Amino acid sequence: MCGIIGILGTRPVAPLLVDGLKRLEYRGYDSAGIATLENGHLTRLRAEGKLVRLEKKLAAQPLAGHTGIGHTRWATHGVPVERNAHPHMSGRVAVVHNGIVENFAELRAQLQEKGYKFESETDTEVIAHLVSEALAGGKTPVEAMRAVLPCLRGAFALALVFEGEEDLLIAARQGPPLAIGHGKGEMYVGSDAIALAPFTDTVSYLEDGDWVVLTRRSATVYDADGKQVNRAKKKSSGSAFLVSRGNHRHFMHKEMFEQPETVAHTLAHYLDLAKGTVRKLGNTPDWKALSRISFACCGTAYYSTLVARYWFESLAGLSVDHDVASEFRYREPPLDEDTLALFVSQSGETADTLACLRYCQQSGCKTGVVVNVAESTMAREADSVFPTLAGPEIGVASTKAFTAQLAALASLAVMAGRARGKIKARQEEELVRALGEVPRYLAQALKLEDTIGKLCRHLMTAQHVLYLGRGTACPVALEGALKLKELSYIHAEGYAAGELKHGPIALVDEDMPVIVVAPHDRWFEKTVSNMQEVAARGGRIILITDKRGAAAVSVKTLATLVLPDVPEIAAPIVYSVPVQLIAYHTAVLLGTDVDQPRNLAKSVTVE
Repeated sequence: MCGIIGILGTRPVAPLLVDGLKRLEYRGYDSAGIATLENGHLTRLRAEGKLVRLEKKLAAQPLAGHTGIGHTRWATHGVPVERNAHPHMSGRVAVVHNGIVENFAELRAQLQEKGYKFESETDTEVIAHLVSEALAGGKTPVEAMRAVLPCLRGAFALALVFEGEEDLLIAARQGPPLAIGHGKGEMYVGSDAIALAPFTDTVSYLEDGDWVVLTRRSATVYDADGKQVNRAKKKSSGSAFLVSRGNHRHFMHKEMFEQPETVAHTLAHYLDLAKGTVRKLGNTPDWKALSRISFACCGTAYYSTLVARYWFESLAGLSVDHDVASEFRYREPPLDEDTLALFVSQSGETADTLACLRYCQQSGCKTGVVVNVAESTMAREADSVFPTLAGPEIGVASTKAFTAQLAALASLAVMAGRARGKIKARQEEELVRALGEVPRYLAQALKLEDTIGKLCRHLMTAQHVLYLGRGTACPVALEGALKLKELSYIHAEGYAAGELKHGPIALVDEDMPVIVVAPHDRWFEKTVSNMQEVAARGGRIILITDKRGAAAVSVKTLATLVLPDVPEIAAPIVYSVPVQLIAYHTAVLLGTDVDQPRNLAKSVTVE
């Protein structure tokens, strides 16, 4: 979602603000802007589109000033044009905002009755006018914030600067994350540690309901009740986020090729590969005391839990529920102390997933998160934290975070199975050894890139693409379809292959590519039967299988991608690579924005 950066500096901040915003581009955005204080007066520049357009404006109209705020906007209220871009200004205040003010229409009507004119269609502008009204009534900026915040309903993060106040920046959090950066004679605020990494490695994280008054030498934090509180300073790993594409054309391409390494790091955290055992980690649930696991996640993370269901049920004997997080808490599921509510999120800030975690905590069940950002809200609030050591993922479409999630979940399933006595020492060793081979298998799968790049020319003209799979290959098919939609804007759907005759087969003709994910496993023969049904109707089949599968299939295909023979537990991780490469190369051929697909955001921090 939107990205926020604010700086109380000792030098001109405009280029620093832009630098911080560049590090937030991965979140997704459609316009950008900054505001600074020049000799005590507010100045502002905004531009629709990518940051390069804002940079061109700044080159022609440089902004001075050592105090400022910046923003990348992902449109919610109002189309993505300059008048709706942040910062928004009213009187003596400028504000940037991530989130949604749910009661903005009511507030807007009240302000209009008082004579306030609105220049934008955004919900954010009501905040600027409300604060301006309070200032005009004689309140100080701090008093104005204290008065306005209770008027706002919804999820939001804010940063404000004030005309005539060179040494003041006020920020607030209700939902979307905000981090405070502590420098030497300088202070910063940002949506995450990535934005602050060039300036400081010492950060504090605001909790829900917090708001903070910043000067160059202090940070005074108040909680939702207005009481002054302390938020611990931490050394951030943000310096690790100073990443570049290297020799790769896109971040996504780089991240796909990092997967052998990132999966290896994740596996090594959970498994003792030398001994062939799972590691004894602190702060893990008592697996033997559990009767059920309840997953609630969004997007790609949701598909990782569809795979994990097979692992936890077969290896650990645990019943598994899985839900789309945006639906989970609204159906009010019954939960108890024997349930582990397990959430998966790359960012650890996904609004719907975070809301589910809090719902489960209130219901009294144990909570755990599989998360890539150790300093995230979910990681701080859950009972157990299971890290994915994927490092920063900049591309909006998840690749290495997904395979790291699968690696962590597979390891946890083996851990749970061993703890519950469902698998013995020998089977534990076999599974650990199998997972230990996954990085090598991933490296082999990535060697298919040239073949896949050529194959994708057949997908460029497709209007619809069907993905099929059975067993753990079914979620991989779903993920492949999602990736193709996200990146190429071609309509694609993933289905359990057994559901083909229950509707999707009506769409199959000689113009439709059908991508079949089919390792030679216990579901293989059934999947081949479904392929024959597709072939009989002229569908253009692209088969992703292994050496045994390729040798066993007599069905005519447009192409067959042959992966190494892998153990069943490793297959969904390894088979994720070709579906990623298919989506990537199709998008490159079509000329879409691979790293920042239209309308999408990396971290969805509002419902």
